[in-house]
Amino acid sequence: MSKLKIDLWNCKFSHIYVEEQALNYEISSKIIDNFNNSKVVKIDHYKDVFCRSHQNFVIQKNSPKLILAVKKNNFVYKGSQMCDSFGNSNFYYTSAVMNCIYNCEYCYLQGMYPSGNIVIFVNIEDSISEIEKMLKNHPVYLCVSYDTDLMALEGITGFLHKWIDTAVKHNNLKIEIRTKSASFELLKEIPCCDNVILAWTLSPKKVIEEFEIGTPFLQKRLENICQAIDRGWKVRLCFDPLLYINNWKIVYKEFIDTIFKNISGRRIYQVSIGVFRISKNYLKIINKLRTNSKILAYPFSVEDDICSYNEKHIEEMIVFVKNETMKYIYENKIYI
Repeated sequence: MSKLKIDLWNCKFSHIYVEEQALNYEISSKIIDNFNNSKVVKIDHYKDVFCRSHQNFVIQKNSPKLILAVKKNNFVYKGSQMCDSFGNSNFYYTSAVMNCIYNCEYCYLQGMYPSGNIVIFVNIEDSISEIEKMLKNHPVYLCVSYDTDLMALEGITGFLHKWIDTAVKHNNLKIEIRTKSASFELLKEIPCCDNVILAWTLSPKKVIEEFEIGTPFLQKRLENICQAIDRGWKVRLCFDPLLYINNWKIVYKEFIDTIFKNISGRRIYQVSIGVFRISKNYLKIINKLRTNSKILAYPFSVEDDICSYNEKHIEEMIVFVKNETMKYIYENKIYI
């Protein structure tokens, strides 16, 4: 069976599609050299591959391809209302990479993008320049790992090194790096930066095993968090999304106890808590891709085109998880 699986699916990044213009960038050469067994295909525009019709996001996740492109505009976006700004004004995000190497069953990206392939915009310096222009007028709170997991891809892109270097130069720039990875090793040589927050999304063992395909186990994430804190980094724990699953109270209580047996609450910068929520249009697309999904079979309520659990379940989950978390960490560090 394992031999059949190898024959049926090519390995990750068996093909690298490269825009002609992207070939002029040093990072493109480095990526191509790193994947020297991959077939390189020149293209005119990334959308010729990424946005073509009749693709299946879920199937492509078995054998994703890499696309190297040059971003022409929209380097910075206003932060989403569905995301917490943690009290920061001027909340923005940037997407130097489209799509994620992981394959979480509940992920909104599969409803947002037509393809499971990964696009890397090689002109990261243009995004940095755009932010630096904004910083001349006001401070910026920037999420750089919004539509991807940049830490998981750091060995390929090196983008986090560039963003952290930018934060070091500008004390009015605060950066959040969200991740599910166990790749802190790639940042170990960088001195900690006070205006950079490493934000780990954490989930119970049951959720990771069933719904977060390909992501590191909880214990590996916790080990990475401890390493980061030991080196002076600010770490935010993200219990988001909370999923309404069987025996969820037992599952999440055990989860929270496990976390704080490994990490003292005094060492945590912040905790964020949020239930599963998604655009109505994205959910409609995902339901067609994942017809047998248990977690997407819930009869979601819709408000302002956002789907989530009913009010009773939302309140019950938030209150329970917050109260369990407050056994280990002060309430003023918890964001809902």
